[in-house]
Amino acid sequence: MRYRSKGYTIFTFGNTIFLTVLSLVCILPLLHVLALSFSSRAAATANLVNFWPVGFTTDAYAKTIGNTAFLHSLRLGAERTVLGTVISMAVITMAAYSLSKTSHRFPGRQIYIWVFVFTMLFSGGLIPSYILISKLHMIDTMWALILPPAVSVWNMILMLNFFRTVPLELEEAALIDGAGHLRVLWSVYLPVSMPSIATLSLFTMVFHWNSWFDGMIYMSNPNKYPLATYLHSMIVSDNLSRIGVTLESIDNFSNRTVKSAQIFIGALPILFVYPFLQKYFVKGIVLGSVKT
Repeated sequence: MRYRSKGYTIFTFGNTIFLTVLSLVCILPLLHVLALSFSSRAAATANLVNFWPVGFTTDAYAKTIGNTAFLHSLRLGAERTVLGTVISMAVITMAAYSLSKTSHRFPGRQIYIWVFVFTMLFSGGLIPSYILISKLHMIDTMWALILPPAVSVWNMILMLNFFRTVPLELEEAALIDGAGHLRVLWSVYLPVSMPSIATLSLFTMVFHWNSWFDGMIYMSNPNKYPLATYLHSMIVSDNLSRIGVTLESIDNFSNRTVKSAQIFIGALPILFVYPFLQKYFVKGIVLGSVKT
């Protein structure tokens, strides 16, 4: 058996306690929202709900499912997440493949890398960005939410470093067989890079799904808000009509229960996707950050 020192045992115990507390800090708010969404109006209004429903009812979910504004924003949020992830990963992958080559094979490589890194340190600012989007006639369109953040330099650097771990012999064998660079990328690099691709795809999906600020800026029509922007405006404005609660139905449930139901439904897609990509998560980050 492996010898464990006293210090190692203390560290393991302390680390376990710390991670347990951190996990509870992350999980308990979600449990509270879930319990509140299944609670009655009286219990929610009186702040009697903690982590278990009081006066169990599903009226809030029935009202949420029947709320066309919420369903429309949910569809827009899913559309933005899918399109944004596909476009971003395609651009990042092709850029990382090119920049992963040595300076001998790609003259000027360092210049391009520093241009990308410069954008991480400095940006044009909010007002110039809005003016640019407006001049490109992308206000109130999905492209205003997808194209500006399409190139994540941080994700590109992770992908670049991962590509540099791929044995050069694999690429040379494909080139000898007559494959071009696109074929090499598709048939050689992508199949062996699934951990990195899955990890960065998860990062991109979470970013697009949770991003609300750009929707508030670039969408002047509230009917075009994606889900994150819709939920933010709903919670901040505290407008009952925005969440589908009318004076006739307020006796059955409060706006807090309906808000909680919509927030929990909005969190479900990422909660469902993450378990399928979690096994790639740590591996992709470690393999993508070994080389520089």
